[in-house]
Amino acid sequence: MSEPVLWRDSGLRWWPLGLLMLVLDQASKELVAHLLLPQESVYLLPVLNIVHAHNPGAAFSFLAGQGGWQRWLFTLFALAVSVGLLVALRRAPGRAQRLQNAGLVLIVSGALGNAIDRLRLGYVVDFVHAHWGAAYFPAFNVADSCITVGAGLILLQALADWRRERRVAKD
Repeated sequence: MSEPVLWRDSGLRWWPLGLLMLVLDQASKELVAHLLLPQESVYLLPVLNIVHAHNPGAAFSFLAGQGGWQRWLFTLFALAVSVGLLVALRRAPGRAQRLQNAGLVLIVSGALGNAIDRLRLGYVVDFVHAHWGAAYFPAFNVADSCITVGAGLILLQALADWRRERRVAKD
C-alpha cells in the first residue's frame, strides 16, 4: 500500500475538527478564568456547576502535590503522544477508519490543549464540575472531553470492524 500523497488522502483530513476543538478548549478556559476567581463556582443545573479550578497534576489531580516536576513530565508525554499520533494519522488512509481517525485527532487536540495550559500557566484549567447528590466528580474541561470522546470513537471503530469481520466470516 502506498503512502498518501496529500493530507486530504490521510487521517489528517480531520485536522479542522482538531483545530476547532483546540480553539474551543482554549477560549472556554480563558472565558472561565476571566469571569470567575480561582475556586469560585456557579450553579448551572442540579447536576452541574461551573468552577474555576487549577489542576497541576493529571487526571483526577494525579500527582498534583509533587512540587512541579510532574508539569514537565505530563507536557513531554502529551507532546510525544501527539507527535506519534500525528505520524500515524499521516500514514492512515483518509477514507477508511473514519471514526478511528477522528478519534485520534480529538485525542491530539485534547493532549495539546492541556499541554498549552501546562506550558503557559503551570497547571490545567478545569471548569466543568458534575455531581449527583453529595457525590462530586473531578472537574474537567473541553480538552479532557476531546480525549474521552476520541477514545470512544476508536472503540466504536473497533466494534464496527469486529462486526464486519464476523459478518464476512459467516458468509
